[in-house]
Amino acid sequence: MFTDLLRRLTAPAPARLPEPDARVALAALLVRVARSDGHYAKAERSQIDRVLAKRYGLDMGAVTDLRGQAEILEAEAPDTVRFTRAIKDAVDLEDRIAVIESLWSIVLADGARDAEEDSLLRLLANLLGVGDRDSNLARKRAEDGA
Repeated sequence: MFTDLLRRLTAPAPARLPEPDARVALAALLVRVARSDGHYAKAERSQIDRVLAKRYGLDMGAVTDLRGQAEILEAEAPDTVRFTRAIKDAVDLEDRIAVIESLWSIVLADGARDAEEDSLLRLLANLLGVGDRDSNLARKRAEDGA
């Protein structure tokens, strides 16, 4: 189902993803963060749905479908470095900062932050070209919005 997208994600020099693929890749990154602590909580899935609905203006049926695709892609996706590289190439810096804020909102959705999630978010911010200061500000916005 995602063979072509996975091939593009794992290419040595991936091309910019078209919008539908970029949506699925971003949603899969949200799922990856939610699953990073070994517990994919209902609160995290609900937060992913809210993020996707707001970001893309989707109704709940389309959001559920997109999250379902993202869950499959995340399970099949390559390592996080190549995965985020494709997203970085597809999304402008301002949007990447918003992505980091969305990722923080997923981490915070279940009411518990752990060291593994913090470490992953630091890595993702770096891989997406978002500095520590912008990531910390994004975290604070996500905390304030929770």
